[in-house]
Amino acid sequence: MSRPVVEQRRLLHRGREFHFVSYEGLPANAKRNQAATLPAWWLMSAGTRWEVMPFERGPDARALDRAFTAWLDTHAFEPRA
Repeated sequence: MSRPVVEQRRLLHRGREFHFVSYEGLPANAKRNQAATLPAWWLMSAGTRWEVMPFERGPDARALDRAFTAWLDTHAFEPRA
C-alpha cells in the first residue's frame, strides 16, 4: 500500500507567511491510550504545529487559501475593529 502524499501550502496574509502541511490520520493505539486521528491540515510555526481543519482532497488552491485565511483571522489575529 502506498503512503499518501503530504501536501504543503504557503500563504501570505497580513504581511506574514504561513506554512500549512497535511498529515495523514493515525490509527488508535490502545497501548498508549491514544484515539485514532483523521487526516488534517496543520499550521507549522516556530517548531510547533496547530491543527487547522480536516484534510480533504479536491478543494482548489483558492478555496484552501480562503479557509486558511478565515482560520488565521479567527485563531491567530485579534479581530479587526
